[in-house]
Amino acid sequence: MAPTKLGLDEKAEAALSYLLGAITGIIFLILEPENYFVRFHAAQSTLASITIFILTLALPFLWFLWSLLSLIVLIVGIIKSLQGELYKFPLIGDLAAQLVKPPPPPPPP
Repeated sequence: MAPTKLGLDEKAEAALSYLLGAITGIIFLILEPENYFVRFHAAQSTLASITIFILTLALPFLWFLWSLLSLIVLIVGIIKSLQGELYKFPLIGDLAAQLVKPPPPPPPP
């Protein structure tokens, strides 16, 4: 488990990044510049929220579907992050991973 700047458990911080979607996602992206696990989940939360928001604006007659999708993303994101998984959502998970670049591997002994 990697240390965090805020002093919270990294799983808790990652789970909290899903709580208010893009708002908490951006906050954790700013406050945790080094912890890859937290940054990945924060980026994924932000991208998922923005995507769902755009879909809601583009297709407002499907608002119920987007609301249900938001709830599913929130629940799955929180559960997977609390389990310590780097679970990638379809389509946006790879983009989130590219945005926050994993730390370099340790040098060989």
